Amino acid sequence: MIKFVKILLGAALLTGTILSAQAEDQKVDPSGTYIWTMKGRNGGPDRTNSLALKLDGDKLTGKLTTPGRGGSPMVSDIDNAKLTGSQVTFTIVRSFNGNSYTNNYSGNVADGAIKGKVEFSRDGDTQSRDWEAKLQK
Repeated sequence: MIKFVKILLGAALLTGTILSAQAEDQKVDPSGTYIWTMKGRNGGPDRTNSLALKLDGDKLTGKLTTPGRGGSPMVSDIDNAKLTGSQVTFTIVRSFNGNSYTNNYSGNVADGAIKGKVEFSRDGDTQSRDWEAKLQK
């Protein structure tokens, strides 16, 4: 009976090790520049966004470039960036007229794209919008 329990525990340990190794194999490298377009505010022109990501070991960093007021692009560093498997998350914090605004991005990296949601608070209500960015070659 003890021999059977040892064999069973050994098999469980081996299975856990294999599954852990497979999970690590699924981790992707999202490094690169991604582009997506959003509809303009109040019927204005579409807005093209650019996201540059870099994965260095386990550290994910990047910058988001968006059209700014007056024609000059706004470049923002991403904060709290994480990569878990193929899931990427990060925040963008901006200030305007003395107020701070945070956008929480999440998305799945697959087939040369990131597809997910961005959540933000407007007038006290949390809202979300879909986004899909394509990797530029």
